[in-house]
Amino acid sequence: MIFKNQIITDLEINSVKDLYKLKPFLEDSTLKINKSQIARELDVDRRTVDKYINGYQKPYTRKSSNCITPFYDIIAELLSDNNQQVFYYRKVLWQYLIDNHNYSGDYCNFCFYLKKYEEFDSYFRKRRSSNTNQVTLRYETDMGKQAQLDWKESVPFILSTGETIEVNIFVLLLSFSRYRMYKVSLTKTQDILFSFLDEAFETFGGVPEEIVTDNMKTVMDEARTEYSDGKINVRFQQFADDYGFHVHPCIAGRPRTKAKVEAPMKILDEIRAYNGKLNYCELNELVKRINNRVNSQVNQGTGRIPLMYFQKEKAFLHSMPADTIRKPYQIVNHTAKVNHSSMFQYNGCQYSVPPEYVGKYVSLQVYDGYIHVYYSTDFITIHALSKNKLNYNSGHYAAIARKSHVFKEENIADRAKENLEIIGKVYGYE
Repeated sequence: MIFKNQIITDLEINSVKDLYKLKPFLEDSTLKINKSQIARELDVDRRTVDKYINGYQKPYTRKSSNCITPFYDIIAELLSDNNQQVFYYRKVLWQYLIDNHNYSGDYCNFCFYLKKYEEFDSYFRKRRSSNTNQVTLRYETDMGKQAQLDWKESVPFILSTGETIEVNIFVLLLSFSRYRMYKVSLTKTQDILFSFLDEAFETFGGVPEEIVTDNMKTVMDEARTEYSDGKINVRFQQFADDYGFHVHPCIAGRPRTKAKVEAPMKILDEIRAYNGKLNYCELNELVKRINNRVNSQVNQGTGRIPLMYFQKEKAFLHSMPADTIRKPYQIVNHTAKVNHSSMFQYNGCQYSVPPEYVGKYVSLQVYDGYIHVYYSTDFITIHALSKNKLNYNSGHYAAIARKSHVFKEENIADRAKENLEIIGKVYGYE
């Protein structure tokens, strides 16, 4: 067997990488080596000189510890088929570990080691259609010129109580800075849209010149197509006129027209990682934290931090309309006190709440034909607006009866039902 050896053919020392050439002379004692002098000439530590003389070579790749091993059991549980939490992307899992399990590693290192575990890597492998044949013209707009509006619609979410609800997340994004605002809602009616837009404009400190939107029914009566300009809803056009912006609907079937707001929507899939962990109020807090984090991080498309460039852009927004114009579009909080019958009053009619709120003040938000009742930030119940003098929820009535000890425990449900029927007859409704 023949071995190929590296033969030293010169003794020129230009850097620490050349110091290995001195080792044979050091071993044979044929050359006296002043390591301190070499260290001064190369501007390095004497110990570095000794290390390189003895054959040290700097590795081309940095050694890093396996960051997955300490969290293996946690990740295995999170990604198991029995877990109702959903992680659509590796980045969602990485962020969840940072927020909830004190993980501190960087994202690139996390992905590198995660792929070494087939059971984890396979979880994230999905087939996606290729866009290589699609051509999109990139364009940018000046400061204050444009905002893009969208909804992430009907996202199923499991509350901590086990109940599954569908939430909708409103997004308004300023095109120049990429600064955005997220808002959660159980519905996406026009009243909600107006209220959220007003709140977003107030947060921005002004109104952009135009809003790009798709052909959602709350904005368009007839969709815009290649052959038609479409028809903007009269009420939404009045809202746009009152706030001083132009409505720019996309051509139906071309979502890339508002790609600035479409592309980042996947970050909101992060909420599915908290299935079964949060109540509705906590879900709103989570979306607010995501909103603040995204506005404070470097945007992949622009390489800029939205919050920093928003400070420049806000000076170019149009001023807000007068409060008298804004008020009809806002969802206003009302306050009511719960009486000893565990009911509050609104517009001359009474509505029930659970008996633990007797004597307390509750907040009311009235929109879409319903009264949404809150105590502090906790959602209590919802009632349809009614002209009936008394409006009981059967569950509330049974709880009131149970607390008042009027009926025997085994008869509460039946007696409550009978009493509600009698109340309906007395007050003229069935």
